[in-house]
Amino acid sequence: MVVKKDKRREPFNREKILNGLLKACSKRPISTEQLEALVDEIEQMVGDQPGKEMPSHKIGERIMQKLFELDEVAYVRFASVYANSRI
Repeated sequence: MVVKKDKRREPFNREKILNGLLKACSKRPISTEQLEALVDEIEQMVGDQPGKEMPSHKIGERIMQKLFELDEVAYVRFASVYANSRI
């Protein structure tokens, strides 16, 4: 489960994360396989949490960390959308 900033809980949605990553990585030299692996890692991270719940901001921070390592342009794209959604 993902705990949103308003304390709502919703199921982890792999496709939602992958779609956001695909948008951020559009026209960048990042393969779909790399993005799938990143989503796998995030899904595993959530599953390893006690109670299998994680705040959405922790998921976003981890995604940004990994994107920064993969491609700085994709990182900036994702971070700008992510930051606007947190306001």
